[in-house]
Amino acid sequence: MKAMILAAGEGTRLRPLTATCPKPMLPLAGRPVLEHTLAWLHAHGVREVAINLHHLPQVIQDHFGDGERFGVHITYSLEEELLGTAGAVRRLEDFFRETFLVVYGDVLTDLNLSALLRFHQSHEGMGTLALYRVRNPTECGLVQLDWDGRIRRFLEKPRPEEVFTDLANAGVYILEPQVIAHIPPVGPSDFGRDVFPQLLERGLALYGYIIPATTRLIDIGSPEHYRLAQELFGQGIQEKG
Repeated sequence: MKAMILAAGEGTRLRPLTATCPKPMLPLAGRPVLEHTLAWLHAHGVREVAINLHHLPQVIQDHFGDGERFGVHITYSLEEELLGTAGAVRRLEDFFRETFLVVYGDVLTDLNLSALLRFHQSHEGMGTLALYRVRNPTECGLVQLDWDGRIRRFLEKPRPEEVFTDLANAGVYILEPQVIAHIPPVGPSDFGRDVFPQLLERGLALYGYIIPATTRLIDIGSPEHYRLAQELFGQGIQEKG
């Protein structure tokens, strides 16, 4: 299975740390966050990885090169203008011809990808989103599930009065290549705001996989979360098979 790591964002909430360093390259336990992510993917058999770049792209390219040193082959996609989470995938349509994985570059986790893939394959949907429970639902994309795990509603960063669950998008997806046909061919597009709601409106099946309570997952997109990641992953991520 190929993977896409979304690493193009400017990380404005983490300035001044990200003024000279891309968010995925911030250090954690002596290694860049992105290096932990590649090790996690490698532990689950992923060998082909695409990474989109925009903010300080050379920092990532200089560190990882073609990926051989980390046991993967990396394809870079340089975006002169940010294309959004879905637009970045659409640009690499030819790269994703089979079931593929999308991971947000600011997400750290030891999620069992093999279990996520088995769930996806057993439900035969267009895509499966990893979900986790959050304390502040207004900061996330919220997901409502049916009895069989099928997603019935998706709302990105709701207002307090719109909150209907504490189940949130974890930023890890397994998608079928047919999803790409539903991404606009030009301009920016976001999975949470644009693509997933449209798929649901068209009656196409998306499923949610609630990650186990023992699974560690955090995004480092804010100073508070970055500090928490230092505590949760301070000794490095121990990948689960």
